[in-house]
Amino acid sequence: MPIFEYECQGCRHHFELLVLPRDTPSCPECQGTDLKKQLSILSVSSDGTRQRHLGLARQSAKKVQRDKAHAEHEAYHHHHH
Repeated sequence: MPIFEYECQGCRHHFELLVLPRDTPSCPECQGTDLKKQLSILSVSSDGTRQRHLGLARQSAKKVQRDKAHAEHEAYHHHHH
């Protein structure tokens, strides 16, 4: 599915939008249709890519939870000793 980056010529809002061939894109801010397609890096996404990104996001979230738990543990023991 193609995702394009646009700038609305009416309100200058920048946004990305999934556009199907039969769709007429409009600005999510002002609903204007005078849009200028911006040059953007092509984003190719496959099921494997999505799964890899999801896995990385989960790993990052687990690390944040571990770091927070460790900091709370340290603070508790530092405060009570």
